[in-house]
Amino acid sequence: MKRVALEAARRSVEIETVGIAHLREALDGELGVALEAAIAAIRVARGKVIVSGMGKSGHIGRKVAATLASTGTPAFFIHPAEASHGDLGMVSQDDVILAFSWSGETAELADLIEYAKRFAIPLIAVASKRDSALGRAADVLLLLPQVEEACPNGLAPTTSTTLQLVLGDALAVALIEDRGFSAQDFRLFHPGGKLGARLHKVDALMHAGEDMPLASESASMSEIILTMTGKRFGCVGLTDESGRLCGIITDGDLRRHWGERMQEKKPAEIMTRAPRVAQLGSLASSALEMMNRMKITVLFIVDGAKPVGVLHIHDLLRAGVA
Repeated sequence: MKRVALEAARRSVEIETVGIAHLREALDGELGVALEAAIAAIRVARGKVIVSGMGKSGHIGRKVAATLASTGTPAFFIHPAEASHGDLGMVSQDDVILAFSWSGETAELADLIEYAKRFAIPLIAVASKRDSALGRAADVLLLLPQVEEACPNGLAPTTSTTLQLVLGDALAVALIEDRGFSAQDFRLFHPGGKLGARLHKVDALMHAGEDMPLASESASMSEIILTMTGKRFGCVGLTDESGRLCGIITDGDLRRHWGERMQEKKPAEIMTRAPRVAQLGSLASSALEMMNRMKITVLFIVDGAKPVGVLHIHDLLRAGVA
């Protein structure tokens, strides 16, 4: 029995994969033209994208609305039944309506459709039947290809909802490109959790000013040791006459070169030249990748070639980047 169930699961994946392939083909034709029209309608709208749908299509609509909202396209979901009982007041003439219905005959969408027509609100429909109530009413119809449901009885929405979700994601991604929405824009809507932490810039986490362990390349070894001990980063960055970072001495360098004449040595004799650095404004996640790759725990942050901060791997751990 277990083998039969596994084969059914594999068959489900294969059927839905075929459905996605048909969707991809449709984007090369009429669906692609309609998608461009939908993008244009959303681009010029001064309000929000109002997403709606009933049942499983409604669940897909909620996800699409959340994706749009988090990627720079203001959007929210309205349940079509609730719309008929007052929530239509949330919809303005500056908005665009995006309605999901596989059959296009969802009765609960009727009031929303009528409201869109009454107030000339652009209506974008996602449906599989052109000659349906929703398809005929739409200003832009994103016509989905007719596909086989993965459900063996052909009843439970499976492949159909997958196509709705994939098309919704495609619309969101297209709008990201159209708006030039960047990773830093993305962080504005995702300040919490691991995702927000990954988008921190080094500027927000680095130690700057008097906290930086810096010394001149002409400093004495006594000064180097005092600076390293006082700043507690396990290293000292060395600067040249122009204030540019020209080298670094770590506590490991001191141990390797320790001897009776240590105080007589010059920093240039033991420092590592051209140390690894991160530029001001770079992502903390990129700094972490470099530190892991180079097996180092401290990284100087530079503006051009001049040091403006220092970052310890513990700073990244505390911020949740690592």
